[in-house]
Amino acid sequence: MNVNGKEILRVFPRRTKATPDDPMTTTKAPTRKQLELGGFDEVHVSVTFTYDIPKAEELAKKWEKAGVPVRVGGPAYGDRMSPTFTPGLYIKKGYTFTSRGCPNHCWFCSVYEAAKGRIIELPITDGWNILDDNILATSPEHFRAVIEMLKRQPERPIFTGGIEPAQVQPWQAQLMKEAGTKRLYCAYDTPDDYEPLLQAGRIFQEAGFTRASHTLCSYVLVGYRGDTFEKAEKRLNDTIKAGFMPYAMLYRDKNGNVDEEWRKFQREWCRPIIVATKVKEIWKETDK
Repeated sequence: MNVNGKEILRVFPRRTKATPDDPMTTTKAPTRKQLELGGFDEVHVSVTFTYDIPKAEELAKKWEKAGVPVRVGGPAYGDRMSPTFTPGLYIKKGYTFTSRGCPNHCWFCSVYEAAKGRIIELPITDGWNILDDNILATSPEHFRAVIEMLKRQPERPIFTGGIEPAQVQPWQAQLMKEAGTKRLYCAYDTPDDYEPLLQAGRIFQEAGFTRASHTLCSYVLVGYRGDTFEKAEKRLNDTIKAGFMPYAMLYRDKNGNVDEEWRKFQREWCRPIIVATKVKEIWKETDK
């Protein structure tokens, strides 16, 4: 990818849905042919998760053989507060950041370590999948400008970065409805998040979002210290009662370690047939 006159080859330790897929990206070490032909001025190794750092640094050493500058960075290294965003560079086109940071101090979230309570509004670039850490914490003017940008996109908006339930206001929900939002994700991480989730569910439904559309979704953190299967299942079921489709997010430490029993639990809650059955049963019960 050409950035400021330089051809940048981007290297990623793992591929996700958001990883760029153009010819100047790879998840592998260089081949002899690539080292001989070149065709790039710099190599950037982008690392999202801390547990990928060892693999990323190993890849960086191998790409140094290309004889061009090799840079290693990304969220795993605390690089979260850049005042700029280049579409398609480290994130697939269509995904975008319009702000950085979050004012909250959640103990399990790596954003706080980098942001320290700050939020930076970025120049708005085109995209339909919003990855902001906490877009509802931006100014009303910025949020309205983001909505206007979304209205001219070729795809319906998706708010993947997470919508903080406690921040949701009726006018924001109405604008998200007017933009034709395809899907949005709130978060229910700890028990004290439930009342805000209930309130957000009511606000979104009053703005015209329906449960049947499955537009309203919520991440539910499971498997952290002190959590139990019973507590986690209650949070997931309560998420459904609040009007949201639940997505169990398994807690990982900085080394990426997870408990295998919790992994099995999370997988059960990621099976569409199982979740759809639970949703149907719970919504039928709550509608009585």
